[in-house]
Amino acid sequence: MLPRDPFILLSYVNQKLRDDYDSLDALCEDLELDRDALEKRLAEAGFAYDEARNCFR
Repeated sequence: MLPRDPFILLSYVNQKLRDDYDSLDALCEDLELDRDALEKRLAEAGFAYDEARNCFR
């Protein structure tokens, strides 16, 4: 279960990307997450995935 608060979700996802996954696709596949839904949730809070940096900003 992912955190509901968008800022806690941002922190959680970025930590996972930094420490455990080399891409958002790898994270979503491993954790069985819908990438589009995750990106939409974070976009609603003003964040977008930066593929070059492998994090949401």
